[in-house]
Amino acid sequence: MSSPDEIVSAMCRSWSDPDPDTISAFFAEDAVYHNIPMEPIHGRTAIRDFIAGFLTTFDAIDFDIHHQVVNGNVVMNERTDTLRGNGRDTPLPVMGVFEVTDGAITAWRDYFDMAAIHRAFGL
Repeated sequence: MSSPDEIVSAMCRSWSDPDPDTISAFFAEDAVYHNIPMEPIHGRTAIRDFIAGFLTTFDAIDFDIHHQVVNGNVVMNERTDTLRGNGRDTPLPVMGVFEVTDGAITAWRDYFDMAAIHRAFGL
């Protein structure tokens, strides 16, 4: 079994060549994914569907992890996610908190400035 640190790092790397099934396989069946301030997403299937929908707008996302700390089953990382697509790269500073149980991510909370997302989508 991989450590929580290894699981989170591998999931982050998987977004560079994204496949919703591959990414969602890192999550427990009853996981919760919460992009704060949006509404949380409950369950692996819903997480997979959200990822698939999100990737209709971007080709991939490169997670550049600046710092990552682990305390038991909790992993926190400070990173810049670069959204690639539509002929441009959009950097997004993010703080992520993950909980890992029995080799699967059970909770993922990302904190970021929604204004950067609005600019990326032209809103």
